[in-house]
Amino acid sequence: MIVITTPTGQIGRQVLDHVLDAMDGTTPVRVIARDPSRLTPRARERTEIFQGSHADPDLLAAACAGADRVFWLVPPAPGADSVEDHFRAFTLPLCEVIGRGEGVERVVAVSTAGRGVAKNAGQVSASLAMDDRIAVTGVHYRAVCPPFLMENLLGQAAALHSGEFFMPLTVDRVLRTCATADIAATAARLLLDTSWTGRADVPVIGPDDLTPEGMAQVLSEVLDRTVRVRRITPEDYRAAALRSGASEAMAQGLADMATAMDDQGFYGPTEPSTPDTAPTGFREWCETVLRPALLS
Repeated sequence: MIVITTPTGQIGRQVLDHVLDAMDGTTPVRVIARDPSRLTPRARERTEIFQGSHADPDLLAAACAGADRVFWLVPPAPGADSVEDHFRAFTLPLCEVIGRGEGVERVVAVSTAGRGVAKNAGQVSASLAMDDRIAVTGVHYRAVCPPFLMENLLGQAAALHSGEFFMPLTVDRVLRTCATADIAATAARLLLDTSWTGRADVPVIGPDDLTPEGMAQVLSEVLDRTVRVRRITPEDYRAAALRSGASEAMAQGLADMATAMDDQGFYGPTEPSTPDTAPTGFREWCETVLRPALLS
């Protein structure tokens, strides 16, 4: 049995689609969803639904009863009081479920690039600490590790319509990227494969060597308008997050992450591309995902 968290989220819903496409009906699938009405009709018909949060220890234990595989993703919580406590509140119940030894053998989680490099990096550091907490239980564990998500640009639709986007990073330095479709496909493949053991990171690094300025050039060509990138400071990034409703702690975490990315370069050119797990290039993503989204 497979348990999938965040089945209506940007990545989780794609993981669920892949799993349902591959399943022959002999392996049950459960989902944990805060709002089951957001599930697709197919998902509601073909899965067992547990309504609530996977940070709820009792709900998580019930959903994982008899399950041998779990897809794990800590959802964003802009209003949380602490970055570290938010990740811990989700991760500890999972560790407790695994520790009971009642069935969960493999966990596939969405983490991040930057292991061994990222320090004091806000949400990145919290995600890497999550990996360590889960792996120490002894469960077979795969951390799917992307860099900067291309889908982050979807949140700047209004700015892109005006011909610009913002980056709290050096704009002439290579920034590695990845599409969520590749993260989901990799996670689903691992969920469906019961042969792997132990702990490992699985990098999902797209094929491009683009700087933010290079991304702006691609955007200009795909959108048929001039698009420029404007560098903002981590403090500007923090202020923008606060205006959008983030808590002080989560906004500061984003600023810390941006500072660490720029200073430590863990999403930079030293991360080699991984075409087997991340074949989608930035131009392809812009043409198939961003441009239709902006036009709609």
